[in-house]
Amino acid sequence: MSDHPQAPVAPVEAYEPPYYVAVFTTVRTQDQRGYSDTNARMEELVKDVPGFLGMDHAQTPGGLGITVGYFRDADALTEWRSNAEHRAAQKRGRDEWYERYTLHVAKVERSHGFVRAQAPQSLTAG
Repeated sequence: MSDHPQAPVAPVEAYEPPYYVAVFTTVRTQDQRGYSDTNARMEELVKDVPGFLGMDHAQTPGGLGITVGYFRDADALTEWRSNAEHRAAQKRGRDEWYERYTLHVAKVERSHGFVRAQAPQSLTAG
């Protein structure tokens, strides 16, 4: 089950490099009390960071979760990392919600995207 029921079914667009990504991969504990509310708050809070470009989420049926945050520059990523409310949520995650996680931060040097063209709709007389 996804914690992102209103998330669009489309990846974050490809931006002109360079920019940064933070890839957060998790396995959660059984007790998830408070997680959804905190997660929703973090998703709203990160949008206020100048240079935040967007995020993608995925969850496997086996329970592996992946969140990728996109940031225009290292300063934007640093601002998010050092946000006091985000730091408190990180601590709570380690204490309560995560069995394990990894965080990978990378500078994107190449980026491109693809969108399938929509077939024209045919008009039929009714």
